[in-house]
Amino acid sequence: MENQTSQGVKCWVHGSVQGVGFRYSTQHEAQRLGLTGYARNLDDGSVEVVACGDAEKIEALVAWLKAGGPRSARVDKVLTEPHQPTQAYNRFDIRY
Repeated sequence: MENQTSQGVKCWVHGSVQGVGFRYSTQHEAQRLGLTGYARNLDDGSVEVVACGDAEKIEALVAWLKAGGPRSARVDKVLTEPHQPTQAYNRFDIRY
């Protein structure tokens, strides 16, 4: 499978990112880039983002997250790690 360019990343976005439309904006940006996965709020006030697809598109989404996401949010830090999804995502969802 050397020509498989599809990969995944898991991100944890910390800051003022809940209750400000962050997941919806992330969903919109991910869909615009053609990525699949999900965004969900975590109990510690951060947002978890899993994105799968083309490596360059994933990099673009991570850069967008690090740049602060939507104007209403304040991103303090973004932690990322490679993610091999155990399932295929059909689209980019918001999870609750």
